[in-house]
Amino acid sequence: MSKGCIHVYTGNGKGKTTAALGIIMRAYGAGKKVFLGQFIKSMEYSEIKTLKLLESHIKVKLFGNGCFLIREPNEDDIKSAYEGIDYILNIYKENKYDIIILDEINIAIYLKLLKEKDVLKLIDEKPDNIELILTGRYAPDSIIKKADLVTEMKEIKHYYTQGIPNREGIDK
Repeated sequence: MSKGCIHVYTGNGKGKTTAALGIIMRAYGAGKKVFLGQFIKSMEYSEIKTLKLLESHIKVKLFGNGCFLIREPNEDDIKSAYEGIDYILNIYKENKYDIIILDEINIAIYLKLLKEKDVLKLIDEKPDNIELILTGRYAPDSIIKKADLVTEMKEIKHYYTQGIPNREGIDK
């Protein structure tokens, strides 16, 4: 890859993480190495189980302590998110990944787990050859401005509002 671009998948609709996972599948098919860091999440959703089967080319690390959306984040939540920032800065130096995905990092900023300036530093320090993908609702304007590609997922209709819960293999 010559120049690595910056992608942002944001918005209130379904599909942000799914779009990033689609890129992982393409990258794997092309023999590329991918790192997926999931912020906020601590559970192994179905995609993580699948990606572990591809671990020769794909590394996954969770930087979350679980879903705290019904409470304020605590010091441990913030510490886990910042461990993610430090981890990414270190793997930049290793230069062994072609693509780095920071799943739910935008919502981590919104929920005050991370400071916007620290995520901007991750973007600014990205090596030129790495493709960087940031997902999550509420992407700040400053991150959108730095991106080469921005896609906003817009919810038109969702079965969740009709009382259908998240289903394994479809939503989680």
